[in-house]
Amino acid sequence: MLEIKNVEIYGLERSLCASGNPMSVGEINTKSSRYDPYKNISNWDQIIKRSKSLGSAKSGSGHDNYLKGIIVQFDVKYPQYWAPESQRYHWFEILSSQSKMHRLATMGRTDDFDTMFNKYVELSTIELVQKYVHNYNILCEYQFSEEICDYYHVDRIVRYSTKEELDKDKYFYFMKALSNLPMGFEMWETISTNYLQLKGILHQRYNHKLDEWRYFCEEMLKLPMFKELIGFDKEIKRL
Repeated sequence: MLEIKNVEIYGLERSLCASGNPMSVGEINTKSSRYDPYKNISNWDQIIKRSKSLGSAKSGSGHDNYLKGIIVQFDVKYPQYWAPESQRYHWFEILSSQSKMHRLATMGRTDDFDTMFNKYVELSTIELVQKYVHNYNILCEYQFSEEICDYYHVDRIVRYSTKEELDKDKYFYFMKALSNLPMGFEMWETISTNYLQLKGILHQRYNHKLDEWRYFCEEMLKLPMFKELIGFDKEIKRL
């Protein structure tokens, strides 16, 4: 199941003010007119009304473009099958993510490795991946003796005549672990996106087959003013 935490919002008030730039004359003063709860902006109600009207305009019309300035960043735990669908979006940037290349060998030796998979993954699949990771880690610990061209590991000797032969087997077991890793394997990444992109995602994914997307949309609808600014209403219903 998808999990989202550490949500942060940037540029909300300034973007709302900037939505009025197309109808302004002369020098704009968006920065100094940003909403400040400790100041009284006499036309704040008008700014909100205008922002809602523009934000709910038809996608692609350009009238809702100011939504792009409202930045959203969060951490998300995702299964592998969710990743390629989320990466199709242009303004859905991965700032950084956990790495299978760097840490799969470490993950596989931990006692809680089975908790890194969703509930649909068979235990036998987890054990298979763990077996390949174990074999890879053993080979990584071997030390080469140039005198007799053997590799030693504690009380075991494996007859590799060259380092290249050992590296070949190490690569084999790593690729076996990586290639057999199921789509239900879950990892964390940090995302940066914006209200305009989320508006498109909401309309495309709100009724999606995957629970992950339905959960994602519900979490995004909790963002400050997001529902109001994009004109979300009861016309979007669950299938």
